[in-house]
Amino acid sequence: MRRRRGFTLVELMIVLTVVSILVSIAVPMYQKSIVRAKESVLRNNLFTLRTLIDEYTYDKQKAPQSLQDLVSAGYLRQVPVDPMTGQDSTWKVIMEDALASVNQTEPGIFDVRSGSDKRSLEGTQYSEW
Repeated sequence: MRRRRGFTLVELMIVLTVVSILVSIAVPMYQKSIVRAKESVLRNNLFTLRTLIDEYTYDKQKAPQSLQDLVSAGYLRQVPVDPMTGQDSTWKVIMEDALASVNQTEPGIFDVRSGSDKRSLEGTQYSEW
């Protein structure tokens, strides 16, 4: 009599259960690591943009009127992409007060923030960073 070789249904069910438990643990950790990477890129882009806005203001004695002015003047190759929205046109620019500006006739960009309405892993909105 020949004996049939293979896996029983119970063995297959146990393996599938273990695999599904491992996947249910790994997927949220993977998604969280993607969000952390995007947050890191956002922090880096904001720091760079703010630094270049300050350098442009000191060099030209007036603040830039748009982020595209930084590109035109050679401070940036291109406007960076907002990692939370995936576009370079969604940055929220904050204009300076005319009385506090370097050139009071042309107030320009004072600060820049993300255009996303989502919340970070810390609980703060990206648009407040």
